[in-house]
Amino acid sequence: MQINPTFTRDVYIVDGARTPFLKAKGKPGSFSASDLAVSAGRELLDRQPFPPSALNEVVIGCVMPSVDEANIGRVVSLRLGCGKTIPAWTVQRNCASGMQALDSAAKDIASGRHDLVLAGGTEAMSRAPLLFSDQYMKWAASMMSAKGWQAKLKTWTQFRPTYLKPIISLLRGLTDPIVNLSMGQTAENVAYRFNITREQMDQFSLESHQFAIAGQEENHFAEVTDLFGTSGDFVISDEGVRRDSTMEKLASLKPFFDKKFGSVTAGNSSQVSDGAAVLLLASKEAVQQYHLPVLARICDVQWAGVDPAEMGLGPVYAAHSLMQRQQLQMDDIDYWEINEAFAAQVLGCLEAWKSDEYCKANLGMDRALGEIDRTKLNTDGGAIALGHPVGASGARIVLHLAQVLRRNNAKKGIATICIGGGQGGAMLIENVSEV
Repeated sequence: MQINPTFTRDVYIVDGARTPFLKAKGKPGSFSASDLAVSAGRELLDRQPFPPSALNEVVIGCVMPSVDEANIGRVVSLRLGCGKTIPAWTVQRNCASGMQALDSAAKDIASGRHDLVLAGGTEAMSRAPLLFSDQYMKWAASMMSAKGWQAKLKTWTQFRPTYLKPIISLLRGLTDPIVNLSMGQTAENVAYRFNITREQMDQFSLESHQFAIAGQEENHFAEVTDLFGTSGDFVISDEGVRRDSTMEKLASLKPFFDKKFGSVTAGNSSQVSDGAAVLLLASKEAVQQYHLPVLARICDVQWAGVDPAEMGLGPVYAAHSLMQRQQLQMDDIDYWEINEAFAAQVLGCLEAWKSDEYCKANLGMDRALGEIDRTKLNTDGGAIALGHPVGASGARIVLHLAQVLRRNNAKKGIATICIGGGQGGAMLIENVSEV
């Protein structure tokens, strides 16, 4: 099936790199978000035939950069040696920030504005800060504005120890303010809607680890670069992959988000992680100018909105709209990467696509879209095993999908991701060998 071009100029993925994904361990990690992006970006740019200053733009997705990394895209660009004259900026579309960075960069290339762009995402979730309560902030403001010792003493007497109870910003950020549900609770909703059992979730999670282990042993993660810190610490592979995972161990974990009736556990959810993934995108002119190899072509991108209470179903709508525009069927797609926010969420998407009732009621179709062959989905594991640094995952799944297509001499692939707040993103890429 021929792909209908949606860009006025072709946009190519030339190359890409990512750091190992580091499992959050209850304390701030050794690397900041910009450290991670710079590590991956330096490795990627070092193997190119042009200097970093030849880039036209740098676009980085990040959900929670630290206070000293405002416009982290610019920080990363300057640290990579791109130079002061190269513009750089930051995008945020929650879990799909890395994919949004690729989309934004691709549109700039397609429009003719740029020819060579570094784009991707980064996140240091372990460094999410603890926050003071509103009561403490108001008390502190009153203390600072009090005039004279008597007023200050009076304000001191109004202090309450409960004001110092910290707010965990990561938990607050992973809770939707519109429906007041955590992301895990939305996964419980999806599981309930499609009658997905705890055993099914745990089985999918076990397979994620098993596929990731096999991928590591077969060197299927060539895009992962070694990560070295200034204090001597280093990491060479994803830390969350568990070689000792079993159904019995997964079954022993208690539900985390709905402790009484739920089925979503830490074991069948994605891991809180630190990591970065960056890709080099180029126009045909840049590929020819610098004699660059081509990994894949970005063909189409689609964004969709869904009920925030079922945010995990975002890929159902985004991928469907993309395939409808391209007149593609499930069998036309050789490989899929669906970000594994939760096992229930991925399984829910698969159930929705193969349900006549759901597709008729929600997608306006006459019948089900179809089923995905499990051997074509997340063939080297996903975020349950590898981790989900929210700003980076959208870029990671696109980069790895391109590697999977090339490795298997396959043609078309879709990377799709659910997005906190009730959205979905999908990107269609094509394996191309010549430009």
